Amino acid sequence: MEQKFSFEIVEELAVLSENAKGWRKELNLVCWNGNPPKFDIREWSPDHDKMGKGLTFTNEEMDTLKQFLTT
Repeated sequence: MEQKFSFEIVEELAVLSENAKGWRKELNLVCWNGNPPKFDIREWSPDHDKMGKGLTFTNEEMDTLKQFLTT
């Protein structure tokens, strides 16, 4: 059974990499199913119509990750 969901890319923050087919691994702020935006890292097709599996982070989780990466 296919699960339907909605998303809106609120802000495109960074492109981390791009493959030969034009898919880009991006850091964005994304609203999923009408919820408040979260930081999101995943691969996107060039038109943002298709996506790969990814990770989402709350503000608190992103702060913790940032602290870890800068120590």
